[in-house]
Amino acid sequence: MYGGPVLKGLVIDYVGVLTDDGADELYAFLHAARARGIKTALLSNAPGASDEAKRSLDPFFDALVFSGEVGVAKPEREVYLLTAGLLDLPAARCVFVDDAAHNVRAAVAAGMAGVHHTSVEETLTELSALFPES
Repeated sequence: MYGGPVLKGLVIDYVGVLTDDGADELYAFLHAARARGIKTALLSNAPGASDEAKRSLDPFFDALVFSGEVGVAKPEREVYLLTAGLLDLPAARCVFVDDAAHNVRAAVAAGMAGVHHTSVEETLTELSALFPES
């Protein structure tokens, strides 16, 4: 069982996670998590996104962080701390999900809990354990 601080933030990568088959279930989890008071952020190493793309992501995220817009990229420690700060949370209260293991290790080194995404089903199982409904 996870024995750290109460987790209140979920930071998730886009490509390789939210682009997987079955990602609609992850989007549903994000929506439900936000309804329960969990703060959510997208953290992508992309240079940015169009206004239209950002509008389509807005219902699921409290913050959208694109490395090209903030000048720091995964796996640099600063990008994880910046993202947690945008959620008004310390890194220790956030979970980071990415399909690249080195990015997850870097987030853990920055103080976050980490989930290495290998499939939608496994990620949802881990997130459900980290963010129990009761």
